[in-house]
Amino acid sequence: METILIKNIYAVGQNKICDILIEDGKIKRIADSIESDGKVIDGTGLTAFPSFFDMHVHFRDPGQTHKEDILTGADSAIHGGFTGVACMPNTNPVVDSSETVKYILDKAKPTGIKVYPIVTVTKGMEGKILCDYEELKKAGAIAISEDGKPVKNAEIMRQALEKSNENGMLIISHCEDLDIINKGIINKGEISRKLNVPGMDRASEDSITAREIALAYSQDARIHIAHVSTEGSMALVRDAKRRGVKVTCETAPHYFLLTQEKLLSRDADYRMNPPLREEKDRLAVIDAIADGTVDCIVTDHAPHAKNEKEVFEKAPNGIVGLETSFAGVTTGLYHTGRITLERIAQLMSENPRKILGLPVEKIAENADANITITDLNEEWTVDPEKLHSKSKNTAFKGMKLKGKVKALISDGKLLFDEIN
Repeated sequence: METILIKNIYAVGQNKICDILIEDGKIKRIADSIESDGKVIDGTGLTAFPSFFDMHVHFRDPGQTHKEDILTGADSAIHGGFTGVACMPNTNPVVDSSETVKYILDKAKPTGIKVYPIVTVTKGMEGKILCDYEELKKAGAIAISEDGKPVKNAEIMRQALEKSNENGMLIISHCEDLDIINKGIINKGEISRKLNVPGMDRASEDSITAREIALAYSQDARIHIAHVSTEGSMALVRDAKRRGVKVTCETAPHYFLLTQEKLLSRDADYRMNPPLREEKDRLAVIDAIADGTVDCIVTDHAPHAKNEKEVFEKAPNGIVGLETSFAGVTTGLYHTGRITLERIAQLMSENPRKILGLPVEKIAENADANITITDLNEEWTVDPEKLHSKSKNTAFKGMKLKGKVKALISDGKLLFDEIN
């Protein structure tokens, strides 16, 4: 394994400019000045973070590999600065068996990063019979979710939470009441009326968020609320945390950077679940990130083929996001003064790993060498065709962002380098 010396870089966690020597997959030494015969990376003007982790991605594998597969999804993650991801189970077949868990783990082995399977709450994602969580955990599953839709029956969800206390696996909930949505395709309000398309009432998200919090409290169980997008749901999570409920939550860059006005273009690349909301929601999401209500930032990376996104009313919801996530955070939160570099490390590296019970990465001597190297100030315009995902459905196309991932080191290996 090669020796890597990063010179003159600002290291988050060390909170200083330093040299970092990497040998045999470990951070061997951190000092003001180090010399080495190995590969040298000039980190002048750059910032090193403990490598990022995204606990909410869709790699569409097995069964929908025309959109993405584990190899292309991992490549996109690498160029976004992630050494680990957790894959949602709404594939074809869904991830409800040890065989499918093993398929994902085996296919991910050559990628250079860690790909963790999430399994379904119920068999076949049918919302009726709970999966055998113990068996799936032994196979390598990291968490439980029915992401893409909620568990409709509250008693089934209560039973799942009860079981999760026994097996220690976190349940991640997609909070949208499909009856309230009633075939809506964008946020219900002024824009849906202007476009004359069915809207998704915000109560669809808020009502299931409230239900999950109540169920988790009743079982004294952990619950993680996925992709929170509304002012109301943020308030519910904040209050639940204050009351001691074991709730954590995530949001995504599109919810603090964009609003429903983007949909006036009738471009399906701005459609996702939950949908882009109003300005008051965008500001509430930012406040919740700044005050600690939000535990982590994810992408909900959801690739779809170009032809699938062509007809606005019929297109599937979802956008890719791994390669724009860090830039979205720096553009919308760091350069605006709402969060610090240390908070970025919490949101994108430390907290998602903690929530899933994984070891936390640190830039420290003797730690595993998992480092994301970034330029906080590089400005770039998002070109979908330059993304490494198999699909190009980004909501940030043509947008100028400030902040870019420049290199990634995973277990001491340099997986990509746009510095030298």
